[in-house]
Amino acid sequence: MMQTVEYISLLIIPLFILLAVLYGAFKKVRVYDSFVAGAKEGPGVILKIFPYLITIFVAIKGFQASGAFDVLRDGFYRVFAFLDIPIEAVSMAIVKPLSGSASTALFTDIVKTAGPDSMATQMSAVIMGSAETTFYVLAVYLGAVGIKKTRYLVPVCLLADAVGIVVAVSVARWFF
Repeated sequence: MMQTVEYISLLIIPLFILLAVLYGAFKKVRVYDSFVAGAKEGPGVILKIFPYLITIFVAIKGFQASGAFDVLRDGFYRVFAFLDIPIEAVSMAIVKPLSGSASTALFTDIVKTAGPDSMATQMSAVIMGSAETTFYVLAVYLGAVGIKKTRYLVPVCLLADAVGIVVAVSVARWFF
């Protein structure tokens, strides 16, 4: 059974590409020309969103280097100590909305230090799957399309992240 799943997983991307080409041919779309036209737009998009990426990167690194992350993490840990949430999971809950790569690095560190079967690792894994890299997504996507007025967007996204994290903690407690 596992061998079949592994075999199918190896074929998913090539089959998707094949189906896209066949669908384009069926619809009489010049698939290669469309691909090249899209690829030509790529560098322009990168140049357009680059300032937003640099800004969010500098903000995240400044947040971590200033010690504000540690203060915020310790504050949340004390406030929610009665729920017996591991401090590593609190760290993950704070980092995940900021940066996907930072949360992946943090998760790797949690697995190494707490062990793969620990509550901290299991809870952090569920949080990683339940929250979005909100600030990165907002910076890149809103910057790419030029949206400047985001009055309710950040609070709503952070609320959605908070709900995802609460559900993740609950699910991790329930299953593990």
